[in-house]
Parts: sequence; structure tokens; C-alpha cells
Amino acid sequence: MKLFYCSFITFFCFVSVSFSQYQKAIGKAIIKTPTIQCDICKDKVEFFISHTEGVSAVKVNIRQKTTAVTWLNDRTSLENIKVAIANLGYDADDIEAEEATFKRLPKSCKLHKEVIKSAIPEVKQ
Repeated sequence: MKLFYCSFITFFCFVSVSFSQYQKAIGKAIIKTPTIQCDICKDKVEFFISHTEGVSAVKVNIRQKTTAVTWLNDRTSLENIKVAIANLGYDADDIEAEEATFKRLPKSCKLHKEVIKSAIPEVKQ
């Protein structure tokens, strides 16, 4: 009977260790976020994205206009994180900001995006 309990406990510990290693598969990426220009934007993105399920770390760099993100692969994906940033009103790589949330941003944050858009010349056809 002792042998049965010992083997059961050993098996359970082995399965637990294997499962915990599987869950710890993490992804890391640096996302281009050109419309995050001030500390208000930075704080907002860091707060909300860090509370997104599966995200373990977020660091916004205003000078480089990037956001470094670390997440658990079994809980979320890079595309979900980019969409979450866009839903906050900021561009994330190839995903543009959600227009409705952009309109709700503070005036100072809106000006940053308008300046960026006006600096890019439009191609005439």
C-alpha cells in the first residue's frame, strides 16, 4: 500500500511540474506605438495592458515610440495585445487606433496624433 501511495505522489508531482513548465511558455515582442507621445498615454497603456489576461509585463518607451510586452502564450497572443492597444485609442504596429476611443482621449493626446498625420505627406494619384 505504501508503494502505491509513493508512486501516486511521484506521478502527481511529475505531472504538476510538467504542466507548470507548459504554462510558463512566454512570448516577448516590441510593438511600434508611434501615437504614444506623453506620460499620460504611457501610463494609460501600461496600466490597462498590464491588467489584460495573460500579460505579465509592459514597458512603454516614449522616446523610441515602442512598447515592450511579455505574455503567456496559452492565455493571449501578440495580435490580441495589439488590438487591446488599438482599443485604447493608440496605433500598434499595423493596427490603427479605434476611432471612437481616439475621440475620447484627452486633447493633448489627440494633438500628438494629428501632428504625426500632418507630418506624413499624402501620396497624390
